[in-house]
Amino acid sequence: MISESQFQAELQIIIKNALREDIGDGDHSSLACIPPDVVGKAKLLVKDNGIIAGVEFAKMIFNEVDPEMVVETLIADGAQVKFGDVVFRVKGRSQSILKAERFVLNSMQRMSAIATKTKHFVELLEGTSTKILDTRKTTPGIRAIEKWAVKIGGGENHRFALYDMVMLKDNHIDFAGGIGLAIAKTKRYLSENNLNLKIIVEARDLHEVSQILEAGGVYRILLDNFDYDMTREAVKLIGNQSLTESSGNINEKMIRHYAECGVNYISSGALTHSVYNMDLSLKAESIG
Repeated sequence: MISESQFQAELQIIIKNALREDIGDGDHSSLACIPPDVVGKAKLLVKDNGIIAGVEFAKMIFNEVDPEMVVETLIADGAQVKFGDVVFRVKGRSQSILKAERFVLNSMQRMSAIATKTKHFVELLEGTSTKILDTRKTTPGIRAIEKWAVKIGGGENHRFALYDMVMLKDNHIDFAGGIGLAIAKTKRYLSENNLNLKIIVEARDLHEVSQILEAGGVYRILLDNFDYDMTREAVKLIGNQSLTESSGNINEKMIRHYAECGVNYISSGALTHSVYNMDLSLKAESIG
């Protein structure tokens, strides 16, 4: 996995690019009618139900726009919220609040939706030892905040990108000439380049599971589109030689059945690619 410093760097890239995209050469709507020294106050209002996420990220956005803005947090990331809740209040230059408004809302609406869906999947797995993972099926350019939202919802992150873990999937295996060759070439490549990366290998059937075990040195075996019976057999075959991961269109109706097969992880792209944004708004308040 990537380091904390790498993750923070990714967040700063997202912030700077989003503000560049949205503000350009100036927020002319605000510049036209609001004096620069006017101080305002606004509240983040929840108009939905679910898990709130992105409060800490919002603080980073406000700070980037104007370090003199002050945020009072009323509800923290990861908390259950309902219609009418106020998550935070922000006070500062009105122009600054308006510059940050849409980016804050876009981010928090998306992050809260992901956290809410993840929390639902986590609850479906309660009582089992299986953990839910996200995937790389994220929105280009904002992967860091989407994966952050998964963690806020109680899930775990898979690899962040192509560079922090080796994952040999069907196309890698076929292009390399088979599972044995793909794994052998990978081990040699890692050794020659002094890279300490974990290896995950995808198996399409029980025969490929046996081939992976024969090659050895694999951190986790991904059981792709296995049915329940095949999954149970694979878990039994693998034992403690590698960790196991089920994947492949596993929805909320199926997830517990796969967990009860004994896999360590279940990965779901739906956590990040199939969510509906939580309804939030930033409303101006009078300064008393």
